[in-house]
Amino acid sequence: MAISQAEAMATGATDGDAGSAGATPDGGGLDAPYSTLESRWHQMFPQLGAEDMARVQRFGTPQHWRAGEKLFSIGQAGRGMYLVTSGCVRIVRRDGLGREHTITEQGPGHFLAEVGTLSGRPALVDGVAVTDTDGYAITPERLRALLVAEAELGERIMRALILRRVGLIEFGSGPVLVGHGTEPLLLALQAFLRRNGYPHTVIDMDVDGDCSLLLEYAHAPASDFPLVICPDGRVLRAPDEGQLASCLGLLPEFDPDHVYDVIVVGAGPAGLATAVYAASEGLSVAVIDCRSPGGQAGASARIENYLGFPTGISGQALAGRAFVQALKFGAHIAIPLEVKALHCGTDPIRLELVDGRMIPTHTVVIATGAQYRRPGIASLERFEGRGVYYWASPVEAKLCRNEPAMLVGGGNSAGQAAVYLASNAAHVHMLVRGPGLAATMSRYLIDRIGSLPNVTLHPHAHITALAGNGWLSRVRYDAPGESPTPVEMDVRHLFLFIGADPNASWLRTCHVEVDGKGFVRTGGGELGCAAAVPYPLQTSVPGVFAIGDVRSGSTKRVAAAVGEGAAVVAQIHDYLAKVQLAAAR
Repeated sequence: MAISQAEAMATGATDGDAGSAGATPDGGGLDAPYSTLESRWHQMFPQLGAEDMARVQRFGTPQHWRAGEKLFSIGQAGRGMYLVTSGCVRIVRRDGLGREHTITEQGPGHFLAEVGTLSGRPALVDGVAVTDTDGYAITPERLRALLVAEAELGERIMRALILRRVGLIEFGSGPVLVGHGTEPLLLALQAFLRRNGYPHTVIDMDVDGDCSLLLEYAHAPASDFPLVICPDGRVLRAPDEGQLASCLGLLPEFDPDHVYDVIVVGAGPAGLATAVYAASEGLSVAVIDCRSPGGQAGASARIENYLGFPTGISGQALAGRAFVQALKFGAHIAIPLEVKALHCGTDPIRLELVDGRMIPTHTVVIATGAQYRRPGIASLERFEGRGVYYWASPVEAKLCRNEPAMLVGGGNSAGQAAVYLASNAAHVHMLVRGPGLAATMSRYLIDRIGSLPNVTLHPHAHITALAGNGWLSRVRYDAPGESPTPVEMDVRHLFLFIGADPNASWLRTCHVEVDGKGFVRTGGGELGCAAAVPYPLQTSVPGVFAIGDVRSGSTKRVAAAVGEGAAVVAQIHDYLAKVQLAAAR
């Protein structure tokens, strides 16, 4: 059976922000009346037969646990998957407020793991031996080998791992975010966890301020909010994304003595494609991204022209599939982590991280994409996160439910956002500088927008001013076709999709050649003053390649980015072979 979009998006398939929970078929201790996964329980927790158990045991080592002993604890570094051969293990989820709920009890033939187990990420649940229990421990490395070697069994195991992560997201376990529903930092932390597929619960003090579990925080100063209550009981006060990631054990480690074959900087579609193809072909691969998988494509509500998905797929779901594939083949995915500089001219090349660490690699693939462009509007920065957004996820869509919204932009990303927002907002006003959408948007999106009664296109329009007291409340724009004088509209939600600038400033230390707009040059001929470049996707610096939106002259489409991510791996293989040959002489 094929894995659905929601299942595949183990890195953020569901909203995880409402704290909703579901019920197992037998009650199972979960605390809400219904779960969308209820009918899939047999796939979430399949019981293996004797033959399948024997196949799994080949990859593990025997273990014994006494009654009451913990096999793993929330926040503890992941040790791998466990196969139970005798006895019983209780699986318990809990959140930062100490609320515990039994998910299930697993006996002989059941295995204990979820998606994070593939890379040794910290456990998201507790596993406690109910009775004396015997089983096998399969390390993350051996688990990945199992998934590849045993295709049919591996498919069943992978489906279960994904469904379990989606279930945890739906049930709202993990850290508890406490704040006022519209404060920018709360929204940012919520979006960060959601895009990284990390289970969490959000408590809005404006709605749930009388929650008895929060009385001790009720009189905290406003500067403390949002609060994040981690599963281990620690309380973070107005943390940034890095502090939150550290509390949850998400910050990755690197072996300083290991030299990678390739490090991919950027986990958008291009970078993830490189990771999947390179890792599946035996190269040692690391992927670094400062935020979450998906890049700009991750903000696309629905991509309907991507090959193989006739009903469409969200950018986040597509990225989630690629993310899990990369983990399966052994890529080391380091998120969130930011690269500060590139140091080249030697072998190995070294990537300098913002925390000072140096990571050595034989080749680098620049897949950092582009960042959303900010128009020159007075007071724009003051309203960012307070009514002005550069993406349209379910978090933002919820904010503008039954209210008017304004969107600026005429490209495909803007069109996808307009269609998505129209299903939530009372009305979407779409502003474009040109006479229409035909020159910049795919026909299927133009037709879709034209059929929506609550979307109005405003051609030849541009914003001139924003106003509001703390939160955006009014937008002024010029639209000569509508009015000879500026038009003012009461709008609390403004979405900007007006193009992007390349994320390439970190390359200056390596003197990678860029074009007049800052995009990275590649090619098989002469690049400026540089010597001839032998590979179509190599930059002016040997061993440094560029793909996707950051590359000069690239086609700004997800399919093109994925294609370049696959193509660059063949070029890297050839480059590494020539380097090794030269070193052997």
